[in-house]
Amino acid sequence: MTSPGISEQVTRLQAWKTAARTHTLPAATVPVLVGSGLAYGDAVFRWDGFLLALVGALAIQIAANFANDASDAKRGADTQDRIGPPRMVSLGYISARQMWFATWISIGIASLAGVGLTLIAGPLILVIGIASVIAMLGYVGGPVPYGYRGLGEVFVFIFFGLVATVGSRYVHDMTAPLSAWLLAIPVGMLVTAILVVNNYRDIDTDRAAGKRTLAVILGRERTRTLFSVLVYGGFPLIVLFAFAGWTPQTTMFAALLAPFGSAPVRIVYAKTEGAALIRALQLTSKLHLWTGVVLAAGAALTL
Repeated sequence: MTSPGISEQVTRLQAWKTAARTHTLPAATVPVLVGSGLAYGDAVFRWDGFLLALVGALAIQIAANFANDASDAKRGADTQDRIGPPRMVSLGYISARQMWFATWISIGIASLAGVGLTLIAGPLILVIGIASVIAMLGYVGGPVPYGYRGLGEVFVFIFFGLVATVGSRYVHDMTAPLSAWLLAIPVGMLVTAILVVNNYRDIDTDRAAGKRTLAVILGRERTRTLFSVLVYGGFPLIVLFAFAGWTPQTTMFAALLAPFGSAPVRIVYAKTEGAALIRALQLTSKLHLWTGVVLAAGAALTL
């Protein structure tokens, strides 16, 4: 993993950074930005609500990444043929016990943030937090991991799209306006597209390991179609919602980013090897991030 001469301390730091999958953290950040941007535009923004929501979202995302690393190793889902980022438990850099300890530390941080949000916005936030943790742990863990049964995309859309965006708006004044629900749809579509291209990349190794992701169930051609719908489909909705007056008109500027979806879609339709699909994954993640940033800015800076 590291070249000779690098200290053990640096090696362990790199191992934990890899396990945390820091490149996935925008998936947790974007809905908080969009929900908080709407709150700012509605003149109800609270810094404490924003910061606690952001800490909680990031902690749950990191906990999910740690849990997936440990759970996949236990189930033998990570083989030497794996294309994506290396799993630290499978490779022996971090023990399963250490990974689960870190998972629960992250859940503890998320829980503390949840307590703070509950004091601000009431017990509904506590219910949302508990449901999010259960969904996170059940992705590849537990007796019936839904990530192995083609339901990962559904849960990602619900929790990283609808729940996270609307919840991030709710913590500011305990309301969930229509604009939050509507902008949660394109946010959810793009974050789901990230998971789709990730599973498309791993389709062969997942199938061999008995991991029935949605990509494995649908096959390559239908997964490509799903991916393109998720990448492009949210942008017409952004325009429609703004034109109808259901969301701030300035959020329409996010639709200008639609052409940047062509690059990852072209890669997915043209390539099946890992290196190219990793590039498609990176481009999709950036599109999700920047679309979220523009939506948040447009919602905050209403004309």
